[in-house]
Amino acid sequence: MKEEALAFATIEELAALLARCKISPVEITDLFLRRIERLNPSLNAFLTVTAEQAMDAARLAEKELAGNRRSRNGNRPLLGIPISLKDNLWTRGIRTTAGSKILRDFVPDADATVVRKLARAGAIFLGKTNMHEFAYGITSHNAHYGPAHNPWALERISGGSSGGSAVAIAAGLCAASVGTDTGGSIRVPSSMCGIVGLKPTFGRVSVFGTVPLAPSFDHVGPLARSVPDTAILLGLLAGRDPLDPTS
Repeated sequence: MKEEALAFATIEELAALLARCKISPVEITDLFLRRIERLNPSLNAFLTVTAEQAMDAARLAEKELAGNRRSRNGNRPLLGIPISLKDNLWTRGIRTTAGSKILRDFVPDADATVVRKLARAGAIFLGKTNMHEFAYGITSHNAHYGPAHNPWALERISGGSSGGSAVAIAAGLCAASVGTDTGGSIRVPSSMCGIVGLKPTFGRVSVFGTVPLAPSFDHVGPLARSVPDTAILLGLLAGRDPLDPTS
């Protein structure tokens, strides 16, 4: 498969290629990082790119995939799949700004529950995506870090507040992402950028480790290229969390 096609492949397609050794986690991670380096200056989808950590994770995933093939064990669902995270989800040791100047130096000492679940599933994190400040808006015009530009027409809005996540998927900068939705913040950018996004039922996905907007309305949910990919992510994200009394 050519690089351009790989950049827009679904999770299902990438997982099948990884299982058959048609690509490696290092190759696909390097592809996305090169596209981020080339395209992010005009799109502004990512606020933080974790290239070194992503490549380290890709090399570990490559070794694990090789071991799984030798032992004929099933792989973790997202093993070797590079994704992004909205920048209001805590990431241990990586800054989490929530799109705000106030939190520009905030580095959490713990991961959000959804981040831990995705890491356990084998996902490779490419970085943190741009958003409307504190998730309070539907344009992703950010006064501090600049707007997330719609990849189909740079002068148009990407929608918000999870605009950077939607832009990154639509532009082939990652395979999928996780965002938040309080009043449309997953659904609006997904529709404006031509991808699939889901606001789960309240309490189905833990919001622990999410910078809050309105705790009784906040939801965490998946953004992806297809309905099956969105279902895969929701299955991994959902579940009771003792750290979140609303889950």
